[in-house]
Amino acid sequence: MMTQNKRLAGIIFTAALLLLVPLVAMQFTAEVKWSFSDFLVAGFLLFGTGLLLELILRKVRATSHRLLLCVVLFIVVALVWAELAVGIFGTPLAGS
Repeated sequence: MMTQNKRLAGIIFTAALLLLVPLVAMQFTAEVKWSFSDFLVAGFLLFGTGLLLELILRKVRATSHRLLLCVVLFIVVALVWAELAVGIFGTPLAGS
């Protein structure tokens, strides 16, 4: 039980730490302009990815399957992030 709480705390801490990068950058440059909704969506993506990663590592026993699922998860997250940021696929979700 305690290990699960430490892992959840680690996921939350990591997501928050990653969200601090654009927050700090906004203080020093006008190039970074995130709104509250940008932080909300990025937080959801980061936290959700962390939880899915934890689920994969907890439920999948075969190392090769774990590796494959983790790589697929990170590719999907990177593509979603890129689409939301610059619209590489031209969907209505594109941020540009």
